[in-house]
Amino acid sequence: MPQLKAKSLEMRTPQATKTAVLVIGGAEDKVHGREILRTFVSRSGASNAYITIIPSASREPSIIGGRYIRIFEEMGAQKVEILDIREREQCEDPYIQASLEACSGVFLTGGDQLRLCGVLADTPAMDIIRQRVRSGQLTLAGTSAGAAVMGHHMIAGGGSGESPNRSLVDMATGLGFIPEVIVDQHFHNRNRMVRLMSAIASHPDRLGIGIDEDTCAMFERDGWLQVLGKGSVTVVDPTEVTHTNEPHVGATDPLNLHNLRLHLLSHGDRYHLYQRTVLPAVYRISS
Repeated sequence: MPQLKAKSLEMRTPQATKTAVLVIGGAEDKVHGREILRTFVSRSGASNAYITIIPSASREPSIIGGRYIRIFEEMGAQKVEILDIREREQCEDPYIQASLEACSGVFLTGGDQLRLCGVLADTPAMDIIRQRVRSGQLTLAGTSAGAAVMGHHMIAGGGSGESPNRSLVDMATGLGFIPEVIVDQHFHNRNRMVRLMSAIASHPDRLGIGIDEDTCAMFERDGWLQVLGKGSVTVVDPTEVTHTNEPHVGATDPLNLHNLRLHLLSHGDRYHLYQRTVLPAVYRISS
Protein backbone atom coordinates (compact mmCIF):
# COMPACT_ATOMS: atom_id res chain seq x y z
CA MET A 1 0.00 0.00 0.00
CA PRO A 2 2.70 2.62 0.84
CA GLN A 3 4.38 1.86 -2.51
CA LEU A 4 1.11 2.28 -4.40
CA LYS A 5 0.41 5.54 -2.58
CA ALA A 6 3.89 6.83 -3.37
CA LYS A 7 3.51 5.89 -7.03
CA SER A 8 0.13 7.63 -7.21
CA LEU A 9 1.55 10.80 -5.68
CA GLU A 10 4.54 10.68 -8.00
CA MET A 11 2.19 10.53 -10.99
CA ARG A 12 0.25 13.51 -9.67
CA THR A 13 3.34 15.60 -8.99
CA PRO A 14 3.43 18.37 -11.60
CA GLN A 15 6.50 18.89 -13.71
CA ALA A 16 8.04 22.35 -13.91
CA THR A 17 7.75 23.92 -17.33
CA LYS A 18 10.46 26.16 -18.71
CA THR A 19 8.41 29.35 -18.49
CA ALA A 20 5.80 30.37 -15.92
CA VAL A 21 3.63 33.27 -14.78
CA LEU A 22 4.59 34.54 -11.32
CA VAL A 23 1.80 36.43 -9.54
CA ILE A 24 3.32 38.18 -6.51
CA GLY A 25 1.32 39.67 -3.64
CA GLY A 26 3.60 42.70 -3.28
CA ALA A 27 6.43 43.67 -0.90
CA GLU A 28 8.53 40.70 -2.06
CA ASP A 29 11.90 40.24 -0.38
CA LYS A 30 14.45 42.36 -2.24
CA VAL A 31 17.28 42.18 0.30
CA HIS A 32 17.83 38.78 1.92
CA GLY A 33 17.10 35.40 0.28
CA ARG A 34 15.01 37.04 -2.49
CA GLU A 35 13.57 33.62 -3.36
CA ILE A 36 10.68 34.89 -5.49
CA LEU A 37 12.80 37.25 -7.58
CA ARG A 38 15.51 34.60 -7.95
CA THR A 39 12.90 32.15 -9.20
CA PHE A 40 11.75 34.70 -11.78
CA VAL A 41 15.32 35.21 -13.05
CA SER A 42 15.88 31.43 -13.13
CA ARG A 43 12.71 30.81 -15.13
CA SER A 44 13.71 33.65 -17.48
CA GLY A 45 16.97 31.89 -18.36
CA ALA A 46 19.27 32.45 -15.36
CA SER A 47 22.64 33.69 -16.66
CA ASN A 48 21.13 33.91 -20.16
CA ALA A 49 18.11 35.91 -19.00
CA TYR A 50 17.10 39.02 -20.94
CA ILE A 51 14.68 40.81 -18.64
CA THR A 52 12.45 43.73 -19.52
CA ILE A 53 10.95 45.76 -16.66
CA ILE A 54 7.68 47.62 -17.28
CA PRO A 55 7.08 50.13 -14.45
CA SER A 56 4.03 51.76 -16.05
CA ALA A 57 1.90 51.26 -12.92
CA SER A 58 4.25 53.40 -10.83
CA ARG A 59 4.24 57.17 -10.32
CA GLU A 60 8.05 56.97 -10.14
CA PRO A 61 8.85 54.51 -12.94
CA SER A 62 12.56 55.35 -13.25
CA ILE A 63 13.17 54.94 -9.51
CA ILE A 64 11.31 51.66 -9.09
CA GLY A 65 12.60 50.34 -12.40
CA GLY A 66 16.17 51.19 -11.45
CA ARG A 67 15.86 49.25 -8.22
CA TYR A 68 14.79 46.10 -10.05
CA ILE A 69 17.58 46.57 -12.61
CA ARG A 70 20.15 46.45 -9.82
CA ILE A 71 18.55 43.38 -8.25
CA PHE A 72 18.32 41.38 -11.47
CA GLU A 73 21.85 42.32 -12.52
CA GLU A 74 23.15 41.22 -9.11
CA MET A 75 21.42 37.90 -9.71
CA GLY A 76 23.41 37.40 -12.89
CA ALA A 77 20.90 38.16 -15.64
CA GLN A 78 22.67 38.73 -18.94
CA LYS A 79 20.66 41.83 -19.92
CA VAL A 80 18.16 43.97 -18.00
CA GLU A 81 16.35 47.04 -19.31
CA ILE A 82 13.43 49.32 -18.49
CA LEU A 83 10.65 50.01 -20.96
CA ASP A 84 9.38 53.30 -19.54
CA ILE A 85 5.98 53.23 -21.25
CA ARG A 86 3.83 56.14 -20.08
CA GLU A 87 1.54 56.67 -23.08
CA ARG A 88 -0.36 54.16 -25.20
CA GLU A 89 1.25 55.52 -28.38
CA GLN A 90 4.62 54.23 -27.16
CA CYS A 91 3.34 50.68 -27.49
CA GLU A 92 3.61 51.08 -31.27
CA ASP A 93 7.29 52.06 -31.05
CA PRO A 94 9.38 49.55 -33.08
CA TYR A 95 12.13 49.56 -30.40
CA ILE A 96 9.66 48.62 -27.65
CA GLN A 97 8.09 45.90 -29.78
CA ALA A 98 11.51 44.51 -30.73
CA SER A 99 12.51 44.37 -27.05
CA LEU A 100 9.36 42.47 -26.15
CA GLU A 101 9.93 40.05 -29.05
CA ALA A 102 13.51 39.35 -27.93
CA CYS A 103 13.37 39.26 -24.11
CA SER A 104 12.97 36.10 -22.05
CA GLY A 105 11.26 37.69 -19.02
CA VAL A 106 8.87 40.59 -18.43
CA PHE A 107 8.41 42.08 -14.96
CA LEU A 108 5.40 44.32 -14.18
CA THR A 109 6.01 46.47 -11.11
CA GLY A 110 3.58 47.73 -8.49
CA GLY A 111 1.68 51.00 -8.44
CA ASP A 112 -1.81 51.59 -9.83
CA GLN A 113 -3.38 48.72 -11.78
CA LEU A 114 -5.77 51.06 -13.59
CA ARG A 115 -2.83 53.10 -14.85
CA LEU A 116 -1.07 49.93 -16.01
CA CYS A 117 -4.12 48.67 -17.89
CA GLY A 118 -4.79 52.11 -19.34
CA VAL A 119 -1.32 52.16 -20.90
CA LEU A 120 -1.01 48.53 -22.05
CA ALA A 121 -4.48 47.07 -22.73
CA ASP A 122 -5.33 46.39 -26.39
CA THR A 123 -1.99 47.60 -27.75
CA PRO A 124 0.53 45.94 -30.09
CA ALA A 125 2.96 45.64 -27.16
CA MET A 126 0.35 43.78 -25.10
CA ASP A 127 -0.40 41.47 -28.03
CA ILE A 128 3.28 40.49 -28.20
CA ILE A 129 3.51 39.75 -24.47
CA ARG A 130 0.29 37.71 -24.44
CA GLN A 131 1.22 35.67 -27.52
CA ARG A 132 4.70 34.86 -26.19
CA VAL A 133 3.39 33.92 -22.74
CA ARG A 134 0.80 31.59 -24.27
CA SER A 135 3.36 29.93 -26.53
CA GLY A 136 5.79 29.34 -23.64
CA GLN A 137 8.46 31.69 -24.97
CA LEU A 138 8.31 34.20 -22.14
CA THR A 139 8.25 34.17 -18.34
CA LEU A 140 5.97 36.86 -16.92
CA ALA A 141 5.92 38.25 -13.38
CA GLY A 142 3.78 40.93 -11.79
CA THR A 143 3.89 42.26 -8.23
CA SER A 144 1.12 44.13 -6.39
CA ALA A 145 -0.64 46.14 -9.14
CA GLY A 146 1.24 43.98 -11.64
CA ALA A 147 -0.45 40.95 -10.02
CA ALA A 148 -3.92 42.48 -9.92
CA VAL A 149 -4.04 42.79 -13.73
CA MET A 150 -3.52 39.06 -14.39
CA GLY A 151 -7.20 38.11 -14.63
CA HIS A 152 -9.83 39.24 -17.12
CA HIS A 153 -11.89 40.67 -14.25
CA MET A 154 -9.70 42.89 -12.06
CA ILE A 155 -10.13 44.32 -8.58
CA ALA A 156 -9.40 48.02 -9.06
CA GLY A 157 -10.02 49.07 -5.47
CA GLY A 158 -12.38 48.80 -2.54
CA GLY A 159 -12.64 48.57 1.23
CA SER A 160 -12.21 46.05 4.02
CA GLY A 161 -13.50 45.33 7.49
CA GLU A 162 -17.19 45.05 6.56
CA SER A 163 -19.63 42.27 5.80
CA PRO A 164 -19.43 41.17 2.15
CA ASN A 165 -21.39 43.54 -0.09
CA ARG A 166 -21.27 44.73 -3.69
CA SER A 167 -20.09 48.25 -2.82
CA LEU A 168 -17.00 46.84 -1.09
CA VAL A 169 -15.18 46.12 -4.33
CA ASP A 170 -14.57 48.14 -7.50
CA MET A 171 -14.12 45.98 -10.59
CA ALA A 172 -12.51 46.74 -13.94
CA THR A 173 -11.11 44.82 -16.90
CA GLY A 174 -7.60 43.44 -16.44
CA LEU A 175 -5.01 42.25 -18.96
CA GLY A 176 -6.32 38.67 -18.98
CA PHE A 177 -3.11 36.62 -18.87
CA ILE A 178 -4.90 34.14 -16.59
CA PRO A 179 -8.54 34.95 -17.41
CA GLU A 180 -9.97 32.28 -15.10
CA VAL A 181 -8.89 34.07 -11.90
CA ILE A 182 -9.58 37.23 -9.94
CA VAL A 183 -6.46 38.25 -8.02
CA ASP A 184 -6.23 40.29 -4.83
CA GLN A 185 -2.80 41.21 -3.41
CA HIS A 186 -1.42 42.32 0.00
CA PHE A 187 -4.17 39.93 0.98
CA HIS A 188 -4.17 39.04 4.68
CA ASN A 189 -1.82 41.97 5.34
CA ARG A 190 -4.65 44.38 4.44
CA ASN A 191 -7.63 42.25 5.49
CA ARG A 192 -8.99 41.72 1.97
CA MET A 193 -10.75 38.37 2.36
CA VAL A 194 -14.23 39.88 2.33
CA ARG A 195 -13.34 42.05 -0.68
CA LEU A 196 -12.34 38.99 -2.71
CA MET A 197 -15.45 37.09 -1.62
CA SER A 198 -17.57 40.04 -2.74
CA ALA A 199 -15.85 39.99 -6.13
CA ILE A 200 -16.43 36.25 -6.51
CA ALA A 201 -20.11 36.64 -5.61
CA SER A 202 -20.41 38.91 -8.66
CA HIS A 203 -18.33 36.60 -10.87
CA PRO A 204 -19.02 33.02 -9.72
CA ASP A 205 -17.50 31.59 -12.92
CA ARG A 206 -14.02 32.74 -11.79
CA LEU A 207 -11.59 31.53 -9.14
CA GLY A 208 -10.48 33.93 -6.40
CA ILE A 209 -6.74 34.06 -5.68
CA GLY A 210 -5.67 36.11 -2.63
CA ILE A 211 -1.89 36.49 -2.30
CA ASP A 212 -0.09 37.73 0.81
CA GLU A 213 2.95 40.00 0.77
CA ASP A 214 6.31 38.35 -0.01
CA THR A 215 4.33 35.44 -1.45
CA CYS A 216 3.89 34.23 -5.02
CA ALA A 217 1.44 32.02 -6.88
CA MET A 218 3.54 30.62 -9.72
CA PHE A 219 1.35 29.32 -12.55
CA GLU A 220 2.85 26.57 -14.67
CA ARG A 221 1.69 25.96 -18.22
CA ASP A 222 0.20 22.58 -17.23
CA GLY A 223 -2.41 24.27 -15.01
CA TRP A 224 -0.72 23.86 -11.64
CA LEU A 225 0.12 26.80 -9.42
CA GLN A 226 2.82 26.52 -6.77
CA VAL A 227 3.15 28.72 -3.70
CA LEU A 228 6.48 30.43 -2.99
CA GLY A 229 7.41 32.76 -0.14
CA LYS A 230 6.60 33.31 3.49
CA GLY A 231 2.84 33.94 3.45
CA SER A 232 -0.30 32.24 2.17
CA VAL A 233 -2.22 31.99 -1.07
CA THR A 234 -5.96 31.84 -0.45
CA VAL A 235 -8.11 30.12 -3.08
CA VAL A 236 -11.81 31.03 -3.10
CA ASP A 237 -13.59 28.41 -5.20
CA PRO A 238 -17.30 29.03 -6.00
CA THR A 239 -17.69 25.90 -8.16
CA GLU A 240 -20.09 24.22 -5.72
CA VAL A 241 -21.93 27.35 -4.52
CA THR A 242 -25.61 26.52 -4.26
CA HIS A 243 -27.00 30.01 -3.69
CA THR A 244 -26.09 33.68 -3.53
CA ASN A 245 -28.37 36.68 -3.13
CA GLU A 246 -25.95 38.88 -5.10
CA PRO A 247 -28.24 39.56 -8.08
CA HIS A 248 -31.18 40.51 -5.85
CA VAL A 249 -29.88 42.85 -3.14
CA GLY A 250 -28.77 46.46 -2.96
CA ALA A 251 -25.16 47.58 -3.25
CA THR A 252 -24.66 47.90 0.51
CA ASP A 253 -26.81 44.95 1.63
CA PRO A 254 -24.98 41.92 3.09
CA LEU A 255 -24.24 39.14 0.62
CA ASN A 256 -24.72 35.46 1.24
CA LEU A 257 -22.77 32.63 -0.41
CA HIS A 258 -23.74 29.06 0.39
CA ASN A 259 -21.28 26.16 0.09
CA LEU A 260 -18.26 28.27 -0.87
CA ARG A 261 -15.00 26.29 -0.83
CA LEU A 262 -11.82 27.81 0.63
CA HIS A 263 -8.20 26.65 0.51
CA LEU A 264 -5.25 28.17 2.40
CA LEU A 265 -2.00 27.21 0.69
CA SER A 266 1.51 27.78 2.02
CA HIS A 267 5.04 27.41 0.68
CA GLY A 268 5.40 24.40 -1.63
CA ASP A 269 1.68 23.60 -1.84
CA ARG A 270 0.20 23.25 -5.29
CA TYR A 271 -3.29 23.73 -6.69
CA HIS A 272 -4.62 22.79 -10.12
CA LEU A 273 -6.45 25.64 -11.80
CA TYR A 274 -8.78 23.41 -13.85
CA GLN A 275 -9.11 20.22 -11.80
CA ARG A 276 -9.59 22.27 -8.60
CA THR A 277 -7.42 19.84 -6.64
CA VAL A 278 -4.76 20.46 -3.99
CA LEU A 279 -1.37 18.76 -3.72
CA PRO A 280 0.15 19.56 -0.31
CA ALA A 281 3.91 20.07 -0.15
CA VAL A 282 4.35 17.40 2.54
CA TYR A 283 3.17 14.64 0.19
CA ARG A 284 5.20 15.58 -2.87
CA ILE A 285 7.69 13.03 -4.11
CA SER A 286 11.03 14.50 -5.16
CA SER A 287 12.32 13.31 -8.50
